[in-house]
Amino acid sequence: MNLRRLVLSAAAGEAGRRAAPVAATGAAKTFLVRSIDGVPGFPGSREVAAKALQATGDVDAAIRLLIEQHVRLGAAQGFLAHFGGVLALPVTLPANVVGLGALQLRLTAAIAHLRGYDLAQPQVRLAALAAMLTEAEVEKAIAAGELLASPRDLAQGPPITDPAVQERLLATTVRHVVTRVTGKRAALAIVQRVPIVGGGIGGVVDAFQTWQVGRYADAEFVPALSVEAGDAAMIRRS
Repeated sequence: MNLRRLVLSAAAGEAGRRAAPVAATGAAKTFLVRSIDGVPGFPGSREVAAKALQATGDVDAAIRLLIEQHVRLGAAQGFLAHFGGVLALPVTLPANVVGLGALQLRLTAAIAHLRGYDLAQPQVRLAALAAMLTEAEVEKAIAAGELLASPRDLAQGPPITDPAVQERLLATTVRHVVTRVTGKRAALAIVQRVPIVGGGIGGVVDAFQTWQVGRYADAEFVPALSVEAGDAAMIRRS
């Protein structure tokens, strides 16, 4: 039985790759919308960005606060499982895997919003999704012709109006994200079987990965047409 479980765990990455085409259709669009725009009990990117800016009064400080908050949430397995269940994607993936992805996407989109990018634009949403891959995976995807450009260039580039192009980019990026997360989970499933060591390692790794994603998004989304003045006015009115 133990050997069987280890084999199943090691196959989790491949299961993610098989599930990815499903995730890259209607389920991926649902994931994108709910993670960025929010659902009851899970505020969207604009809302968490506004609260962070109101608390700090400075865009860069707000971004640092958001990264810290999301790192803490990334360590909370119960929260991730809860939101993953709320999202209820029709894909065979653990709830906490879906929850972690949603948390990281909300973070990258919130950072883009604070730096002045319009989250209503498809290319900005795709850029926020691509930022979840972090630099090494983005470079591999670009070299393989699977991603048009870096998150920065996507966000600053011309509008992507062709639905077919939007769907292809969405499918590619989601496939990479799913493979990355499920592959990590396969390794963790084996490590967590070690007494004492395995207990909290999942939360630590999720927190570290969330920190990496946040730092990469911070570096990629350089200031565009800044929304700082508008949000500062909101702070003064509150």
